[in-house]
Amino acid sequence: MAFHQNYLNVEQPAVGQLVRELRQTLKLTQEKFATQLGVSFPTINRWENGHATPSPLAIKQLDILLNQLSESSDATLRERGQAMREKYFFAQELKA
Repeated sequence: MAFHQNYLNVEQPAVGQLVRELRQTLKLTQEKFATQLGVSFPTINRWENGHATPSPLAIKQLDILLNQLSESSDATLRERGQAMREKYFFAQELKA
């Protein structure tokens, strides 16, 4: 099913990189990030390592977290969020 590979214009393996970068920006372990998203630790691990692709619902949750980060009152977090959005979404949109 191609839908969740290019949902929000993020493709594998970029989605794994996005998951890792977002998690690290939020300073969360894989376990804590998994809890926040309502998935298991092995699921986060598989996403980050490119062995599985998040469902459309999970990608939407990642997008929500990225939006929250982009709107943070902390300038550093806001800049990181905006940079991630450009890196993983904006460049893909230009190709469409």
